[in-house]
Amino acid sequence: MTATGLRSRFLVILCWSLAVLLFNSVANAEPVPLKRMVELALSHSSVMSAAAADVQRASGTYREQRNLYLPQFVVGSGLGASYGFPLSLEGSAPSIINMNAMSALFNPALRDFVRATKTEWKAAQVQSKDQRNQVIQDTVLTYAELAKWQTTVARLQQEQADAEKMEQVVAQRVQEGVDAPVERTRAQLSSARVRYRMAEAQGAIDVLRDRLSQWTGLPAQSIDTAPETIPALPEVKQEDNLAAKALHNNPAIQALDIRTTGLDFRARAEHRALFPTVDFAAQYALLAKFNNYDEFYKAFQRNNASIGVAIRFPFFNWSQHARAEAADGEALRAKHDAQTTKNNLSAETLRLQRSVQQLAAAQQVAELEYQIANSNVEALQVRFDAGTSTLRDVQDARDQVNQRYDALQDTTFELEKAKITLLRSTGDLEAWVGK
Repeated sequence: MTATGLRSRFLVILCWSLAVLLFNSVANAEPVPLKRMVELALSHSSVMSAAAADVQRASGTYREQRNLYLPQFVVGSGLGASYGFPLSLEGSAPSIINMNAMSALFNPALRDFVRATKTEWKAAQVQSKDQRNQVIQDTVLTYAELAKWQTTVARLQQEQADAEKMEQVVAQRVQEGVDAPVERTRAQLSSARVRYRMAEAQGAIDVLRDRLSQWTGLPAQSIDTAPETIPALPEVKQEDNLAAKALHNNPAIQALDIRTTGLDFRARAEHRALFPTVDFAAQYALLAKFNNYDEFYKAFQRNNASIGVAIRFPFFNWSQHARAEAADGEALRAKHDAQTTKNNLSAETLRLQRSVQQLAAAQQVAELEYQIANSNVEALQVRFDAGTSTLRDVQDARDQVNQRYDALQDTTFELEKAKITLLRSTGDLEAWVGK
């Protein structure tokens, strides 16, 4: 057997082995509906865990500020021996038991700080919805792309069989002297192209499965798609004002507006930190006899208590004046940044809306070109059977069909991707997945 024959046999065995591996991989996979995949991604996502932690942190910060209106009780002891006059220990007289209580009564700055932290808590809750939508979008797009490649693999297996059959026919015709040797090379090139696309498709499938496995916790090789579970994407009407809808419904914009309001509250609180404050204060101490109190005070009693208010007038705090000005600048910058983000979202939503129309037209062109290429193959096959066409013409026509099919698959996915991204911008993505 010649070296060329050995190489051809080796390539045939390699292709069949790859096909068997692909078949076993698909056979062992478990079809998972899109909705279930999204649910698993949301429950296992580290992004959602981080979002929940942000909400918890914002909630704790709000409660920390609000609880300053409640009396803060501290119980302790300042035991110690005294030589001479009983000096204080860390600002308090030596005592067996010491209890202090303090709470805010009138504090304009604290009131606005509470409002600011409550607003930030609400912003964190809304922001978590945006992060939830991000997880859904990533999962849906990865699922749809995996479905595309799996469909492509199924078609490539048929193309591989046809290419191998064609290669055998051409080799026979070359051996009989009907075709030139270069035709065998052309047939081998067609088979090599199919193998290249098969390897590309399998590589993409492995990467996408691994990504979904990390997001959902499912074993990568057990993941298979069920394309019929992907809901039909809604029609995008070009006359609708989707940009305005996105600005109204998008959670990221809502969170941005809420945070801007919170910075306004914080800036006002910094200004009001210069206002007078009134705090409730109370203290109880049980004093010991061995601290010489009875030697230095005319009247000594062990149980002592004080209760009242602490009033402060921080008018001449120049550092606080500067801090308030800085807070004003931060709030102003946030407003400008929010407006820029809104403008970008509006422009991006409009671009997606128009690109959907363009991609829909491109999909129609690709589909028609694919149909024409299919018809051309059928016509050339009939002419070849009748002896009025060459095998090379048939092979070229089949290659063109494969190219048109790939173009149709890519254009269809790009159209789906644009529509899904548009659903996320307008706040309708989760409702669409739940259908």
